[in-house]
Amino acid sequence: MSTRTPTVLLVDQDDAWREALADVLRTECRVLRAASGETALGMLTREEVDVLLVDLVQPGISAFETLRIARENFELTEVIVTGPSPDVEAAVESVKLGAFHFAPKSAGADTVRALVARARERQSLTRQVQVLSAEASDTTDREFIVGPSRALQDVVDLVRRVAPLSATVLVLGESGTGKELLARLPHRQGPSPDGPFVAVNLAAIPQDLVESVLFGHEKGAFTGAMRQQIGKFELATGGTLFLDEIGDLRLDLQAKLLRAIQEGEVERIGSARPIKTDFRLVAATNVDLDKAVKEGRFREDLYFRLRVIPITLPPLRDRADDVATLAPFFLRRYNTKFRKQVQGISEKAIKALSSYDWPGNIRELENLIERLVAITDKTWITEDDLPVELQVAELDREPRTGGSLFQDAMTVYERNLLLRALEKHAWNVTRTARYLGLPLSTMKFKIEKFEVREAARKIRN
Repeated sequence: MSTRTPTVLLVDQDDAWREALADVLRTECRVLRAASGETALGMLTREEVDVLLVDLVQPGISAFETLRIARENFELTEVIVTGPSPDVEAAVESVKLGAFHFAPKSAGADTVRALVARARERQSLTRQVQVLSAEASDTTDREFIVGPSRALQDVVDLVRRVAPLSATVLVLGESGTGKELLARLPHRQGPSPDGPFVAVNLAAIPQDLVESVLFGHEKGAFTGAMRQQIGKFELATGGTLFLDEIGDLRLDLQAKLLRAIQEGEVERIGSARPIKTDFRLVAATNVDLDKAVKEGRFREDLYFRLRVIPITLPPLRDRADDVATLAPFFLRRYNTKFRKQVQGISEKAIKALSSYDWPGNIRELENLIERLVAITDKTWITEDDLPVELQVAELDREPRTGGSLFQDAMTVYERNLLLRALEKHAWNVTRTARYLGLPLSTMKFKIEKFEVREAARKIRN
């Protein structure tokens, strides 16, 4: 993907100096020219300018007034004030008003060019800070875990094939299946892995702010717009823009999004100047877009523009084999987070986890493992630590040898209750029987029936 050519605007009524400086700068920059401050400010509303050079001697409004207005309204534009000779008073005033530097013309065009390069570096750093801020809240410390299931292997193989193509990718799947993590794979394996990865969860942004977040805005564009803001489209230039929950985007913004994709440019709110963008687009949704198109809730032309390469991420219930890979991964993560030393998850517990349908998909599994690691004081997580509904789910998938599902579920619940009560009373059988309201003989019978002594040994270890 291409990088944006920096733009420099020269404001000087001295044609000879202006052209000499333009000749020096144009090998590295796009150079614009203006003969007065008024003309320059008008151009700033139409052009994306990185560095503005303003000469002290100019007709109309002063250089300092031009500087003040530029810094107040175009914060991303660095300003250099030039003068015929060194002038300490002018230099101090320029810096006070927000100029990057004061450059005497007597130092020569090459010296001014070096200052422009430094100003461009600072302007570039400002943009990088905004990119990092945009990435700060996403899951940059996470990775897409590839389990052994055939369903997932097919998805990952497809991603690897399309990653070098820079084509638009549409990731489909239920909530919690890991669509954002999958979206990172074509970015990391694509042509610009070092570029920014800017993720936007459209469902998490108030509807009246979505346009500003995506396209940016100029200072004063609307009530509360106190400063200039770069949109996510601009921030993603040279990298990947990930639009999560694209199915929730308003119809009017769908039209603007379509134009931005097709034309490769955007306009900030409050500005008429087009800004070129160049990024890979990855979108994701758990909405049935075919149905949304038929119901008029999603534009058909945008749907087909996004659906260049559709990838459907299967739910966790359709790839149960991956649970045995995911659960230990989350265990290690939350061991680190909570400074625990839980050594592992028992085979029976993994079997129970793999039998559950996981309506919340990977997110639900991760939340469960986080909770289990947080509250345990044992070295292993066993099936007895799992919620009853997971133990019942395992029963539902296993062939029964006589009893009904209800009877089996009640057995699981009774055994679980017995274990919890014994643990609560430090494994004292007499106190536990009294707590449960059972005769001691019945309590001992149930301990043998449910093989509680074996469970107690594992828990204590």
